[in-house]
Amino acid sequence: MTQAVWQTDLAGLPAPRRGKVRDMYDLGDALLMVATDRLSAFDVVMPDPVPDKGKVLTQISLYWFRTMARLVGNHVITANAEEFPPECLPHADVLRGRSILVKKLRPLPVECVVRGYITGSGWKSYKAEGAVCGIPLPKGLAESDRLPEPLFTPTTKAETGAHDENITFQEVEGLLGAETAAKVRNLSIAIYSEGARLALSRGILIADTKFEFGQDADGGIVLIDEVLTPDSSRFWPLDTYAPGRSQDSYDKQYVRDYLEAIKWEKKPPAPKLPEEVIVKTREKYVQALERLAGVTL
Repeated sequence: MTQAVWQTDLAGLPAPRRGKVRDMYDLGDALLMVATDRLSAFDVVMPDPVPDKGKVLTQISLYWFRTMARLVGNHVITANAEEFPPECLPHADVLRGRSILVKKLRPLPVECVVRGYITGSGWKSYKAEGAVCGIPLPKGLAESDRLPEPLFTPTTKAETGAHDENITFQEVEGLLGAETAAKVRNLSIAIYSEGARLALSRGILIADTKFEFGQDADGGIVLIDEVLTPDSSRFWPLDTYAPGRSQDSYDKQYVRDYLEAIKWEKKPPAPKLPEEVIVKTREKYVQALERLAGVTL
């Protein structure tokens, strides 16, 4: 197992802005997006990194950015560390495989969540209200059932340590305007549907996911951040899928389940993760990369 990268501080570059997982360097005309091996769960960063996780996120995202280019443009300039600006080249060994040089865009203040199956918080909401994010659903659904059609259930975009909050489509229209709101909803469902179709052919069900979009100077909608990764999605193995229970997964649900089992209150500070949980999580991420993108680390 390789040495984990908890955070980066790259000499000769501006101090980075750190998100839950990524370190972002402002290079003037572009941003250098570095995926570290930090892991967040329930919107809190865990104290223990998962080796190679940042490489997995980067390589899966690059695969999907290429695949979805016919549906929507993206912010990628290059992921080849040798093509980064000169000031980045001394750090090529750290950056290689886990970094993307991206366009500077205006991020939209909405997380675009799409649900294809009923699970997680959606299942809890359905049991209590017969609806998910205010959208009524048919009676009699079981946990992990496939939904009649994918649901767009947007949330706010929380700062590190805060929780995303569900919002209605009408609230998205208030934030973005009716035309842009409709565009990101339709794009989100189209990207999810295409990704789910391709993943199914490789033995993976994509239960749900979230996307982020930005706007360019002309107001065009651009896909940004990460796409259909084990951090932003629930991936279930097709061969063990069975409605009526929680599912095996190729994502960080394994960590969430551990944290639920120890009854952590989902507020900082996060507990240390046992070595077994770290190793198993890495295995699941690497499996997702190999099965979906055909890439081995």
